[in-house]
Amino acid sequence: MFSLAALPTPSVTDTLLHPSRQADLLLFRLYRIQATARPAVVRACAQEAGLTRREWRVLAFVVQNDGVMSSELAERVMLDRPRTSRALTELETKKLVERRPRPSNRREVPVFATQAGRETYTRLFSVVVPINQQLLDGFSDAECLQLADMLGRLQARADALNA
Repeated sequence: MFSLAALPTPSVTDTLLHPSRQADLLLFRLYRIQATARPAVVRACAQEAGLTRREWRVLAFVVQNDGVMSSELAERVMLDRPRTSRALTELETKKLVERRPRPSNRREVPVFATQAGRETYTRLFSVVVPINQQLLDGFSDAECLQLADMLGRLQARADALNA
C-alpha cells in the first residue's frame, strides 16, 4: 500500500527550484509578500499624506530625481504614461510637484518637487520605513545584507529577461 506520509517533504529549496504548484513559483511568492504588506503602506499614504500608493511612488521618484522628464518618469516608476500623467496631475493639484515645460521645446516637460512635496515625502518616508523594518524583523544583519545582494541579483536577471 502506498502512503503519502512515506514521501519526503520537499525542502524550501526543492520547491523553489522545482515548483509543483503556483504557490511555489518565485514570482508568485514575491507577489504574495508585496500584496500582503501593501495595505499597511496604502493606509500610511492615505492617512499621513492623502496620497494613493501610485502618487507616493511618483512623488518619491520626483523628490529623488528632481527635474526628471515626464516621459522618463513613467518608465522609471513602471507605470504606463496615462497613469503617470494622472498621478502627476493629482500631485500638481495637491501642490506637491510642478511640471515646467521647456520654452525651447514644449514637449519636453521636466517635473520638480515643490517644498511641500519634499516635506510630504520626508514625513511619509518616516512612516513607511518602520513597515519595511517590521518585514525584516527576525533577520540578522548578515541575512539582510545577503537578502539585499540576492534581490539585486534577481533584479539583474529580470532585467536580462527583458533585454
